[in-house]
Amino acid sequence: MSARELRLLSVVAPMLDEEGLAAEFCSRVASSLADLPYELVIVDDGSSDATPAILDDLAERDARIRVLHLSRPFGHQMAITAGLDHARGDAVVMIDGDLQDPPELIPELVESWRGGADIVVAKRRSRSGETRFKLATARWFYAIMGRLAQVDLEPGAGDFRLIDRAPLDALLRLRERSRFLRGMSSWVGFSRGVVEYDRDARSAGETKYPLRTMLRFALDGLTSFSNFPLQLAALAGFTCAALALLGLPLTIVARYSGIYERGVPSLLFAVLLIGGIQLLALGMLGEYLGRIYDEVKQRPLYVISRSQNLDPEEGAAAALAGVERRDPEAPQR
Repeated sequence: MSARELRLLSVVAPMLDEEGLAAEFCSRVASSLADLPYELVIVDDGSSDATPAILDDLAERDARIRVLHLSRPFGHQMAITAGLDHARGDAVVMIDGDLQDPPELIPELVESWRGGADIVVAKRRSRSGETRFKLATARWFYAIMGRLAQVDLEPGAGDFRLIDRAPLDALLRLRERSRFLRGMSSWVGFSRGVVEYDRDARSAGETKYPLRTMLRFALDGLTSFSNFPLQLAALAGFTCAALALLGLPLTIVARYSGIYERGVPSLLFAVLLIGGIQLLALGMLGEYLGRIYDEVKQRPLYVISRSQNLDPEEGAAAALAGVERRDPEAPQR
């Protein structure tokens, strides 16, 4: 099979309060892709520091840098989606702007794509600068998702990956609000390749994934691709009913031995076992119903306040029209 021709490579990077890394990130991308035709689509996710001004200045000096400014922080996954909507390349790379994922690996991803892989996943061999707790929870998350989710996830892989235009167009047709892009890119199928690398520690700024955000992200991933929490509620209800039946002889013994007054043992079992599982089931149902409520409101995934070197209406119009293929050789408006 002949190697694919690359007319344009799009690199999509979300940023939130990265004033200490924005310029260095753009410089390293330019150095890494000096021999490739590329565009760098950076999405400012409502930064409150000097990041927007730095990105605008970089875009004025280099037309290959295209900047989207969102009206407020919409979240990491929404910011990536905004960049993907506006990417015009034959292949698109998703990478975080904090330089923990090295831009120098992108040419290797491109080579794997040229060899025939439609999606090339960057898999972490090691993760410098991260706590044992975070590493352990990451392992648990991938182990749980591997067993319960309806998609195949590469353990140790994040959102850093290259996607061919065909699977990307299919991915962008999925406009759900609870976005788990690494799972969605697996759901669309297509052939896959894996490139391993060592992830660097963050050199400046603060992580945008504290514990609370990680838990929310993990819950989004699980509920988006698995009905197991609902099945778990049914299983827990059955278990509690079985425990209540097994505990019935104990209530009889307690009643006639004088340990409890009449009615107290049965009341305790009813409240603690059955009542508890009802609350658990209601909570799980509420989690899914809340997601349905978010979807039926049909609000846009993000709102663009302004842009540099691109038309902010172009990506949204393409998404609403079914994600028509963009021509990288077409002139910008």
